[in-house]
Amino acid sequence: MSRNRDAASTGESPAGPILRFDGVGMRYGRAAEVLRDVNFDLAPGSFHFLTGPSGAGKSSLLKLIYLAERPSRGTIEMFGRDVEAVALADRPFLRRRIGVVFQEFRLLDHLTAFDNVALPLRIEGGKPESYRADVAELLAWVGLKNRMHALPPTLSGGEKQRLAIARAVVNRPDILLADEPTGNVDDAHALRILKLFVELNRLGTTVLIASHDEDLVARSGQPVLHLDKGRLRAFGRNVRQEPGA
Repeated sequence: MSRNRDAASTGESPAGPILRFDGVGMRYGRAAEVLRDVNFDLAPGSFHFLTGPSGAGKSSLLKLIYLAERPSRGTIEMFGRDVEAVALADRPFLRRRIGVVFQEFRLLDHLTAFDNVALPLRIEGGKPESYRADVAELLAWVGLKNRMHALPPTLSGGEKQRLAIARAVVNRPDILLADEPTGNVDDAHALRILKLFVELNRLGTTVLIASHDEDLVARSGQPVLHLDKGRLRAFGRNVRQEPGA
């Protein structure tokens, strides 16, 4: 899969972190904070796993990154910009630079595999003739060349996961987030999915994967951000560890 992007097309400065959390807290309503004093940086082109027990706040942290939720305090900077200072009209453009692979896939069962992947491009106003070859190439890259006309209910769990990955990266995002992407597949498929993420990372995408799969994390050799009771313990390169951690 080719990737032809430059600094001018993304608007990203080549210097500094692509993502920064500074003293971030988050709560739902009046409940206790699910994230507390979270601090970390992600460098452009880095690859990290996000780990921690159920209820540690992994999904909440991902929601903050893909702008589905807002922090109750602290600062989130993305692509060198304070997210809270971004006008509402500009937020959709910011979101397009973030790809998300959801745990529950969120595929549209009435659309073929091809049309599921092409949907983000259609929403942006793209014409079929402008993206047909790219979508077909992407489906071949994730191993679904012979399933592009299949409907999601006829696909296996591993095929659905790879389809969700293809849809998440069809816009060539700068950041790719994945929430438990190997939770519904066997070990062989989990390793295949990991290889797809590694290849994307080699093409320049910053990757952050939330996972319970300790064996997969260990095999990957990638640095880890570990959440425990809403607080972040960061291990590895390209991270700024929480003070006192």
